[in-house]
Amino acid sequence: MPLVRNNQLRALAVTTVVRSPALPDTPTIAEAGVPGYNVSGWYAILAPAGTPRAIVQLLNREIAALLQAPDVRQRLSTEGSMVAAGTPQQLAEHIRQEIGKWTRLVKEANIRLDANR
Repeated sequence: MPLVRNNQLRALAVTTVVRSPALPDTPTIAEAGVPGYNVSGWYAILAPAGTPRAIVQLLNREIAALLQAPDVRQRLSTEGSMVAAGTPQQLAEHIRQEIGKWTRLVKEANIRLDANR
């Protein structure tokens, strides 16, 4: 983002479904002519399998509150991130969708691991 903001690099498009608040004048790749394009990086905090539900709920509540703090939101926004805190169930569904999307891509493109590299 600093290079774009300092006019050292020109952003042609963003890879997300919606425009980035950090680059509101930059179109999405779909808007630029590739319909349906949606590739975005994301981060999540996960707990080990078997973590008691009460602990998961407590962590989720505290992390969501932290992500709503103005200084945290400002810092993440400055770096181009869009905060999307949700429930553990929403995260599980997002992970399932991502696995499905990338599994289909690997199969359709016949991508193979070259173990010799």
